[in-house]
Amino acid sequence: MLKPGTGTERVLRAVGEILEAEGQWVAIVIVGGSALNLLGIVERVTRDVDVIAVGHPPDAPTPRLQAPSDQLPQALAKAATLVAADFGLDEDWINTGPALQWKQGLPPGLEGRVRWRRYANLNVGVVHRRDLVFLKLYAAADATGPASVHYQDLIALRPTDEELQSARAWTLTQDASPDFHRVVDRVVQHVSRDTRTTRR
Repeated sequence: MLKPGTGTERVLRAVGEILEAEGQWVAIVIVGGSALNLLGIVERVTRDVDVIAVGHPPDAPTPRLQAPSDQLPQALAKAATLVAADFGLDEDWINTGPALQWKQGLPPGLEGRVRWRRYANLNVGVVHRRDLVFLKLYAAADATGPASVHYQDLIALRPTDEELQSARAWTLTQDASPDFHRVVDRVVQHVSRDTRTTRR
């Protein structure tokens, strides 16, 4: 388990230091709970680091984004395995599960909003909170009700009405089925109501 904020940064730095010792550079872009933790939006334990993109060249200040393959870069996989053993993490604590989103399309303009942080030789891009609103709305529509972690994360992001409507328009492009569209609209209605409540 990765603890909020410093716990995530600690393991990422450990990976970067191993890469540095090996003379390797890797750049990844992360989403999900670990990104929310690094941005200070939520403070909760998360199980993994979700990689949605890799960057090239990896040591550039702002690498270009590419879809990751099913397997992590070899140098990163090796470092992640060593860190997993040191910190008692799952073997797949860094994973490319979100990479499937490339086939359906990323939120428009995501690449230009990524903010990069360096942990020794690991260059970590964190997606903007606006893009997290989009991705979390999609995830919440696929989840099981307002108790889901994705819905709770979406509330924590406190989207504006404009962000929520833009996220809705993008999310509707991900699945053409009428049932999915109805679910998305219900989630948007609940989020709009719940975020108004938290602003009081």
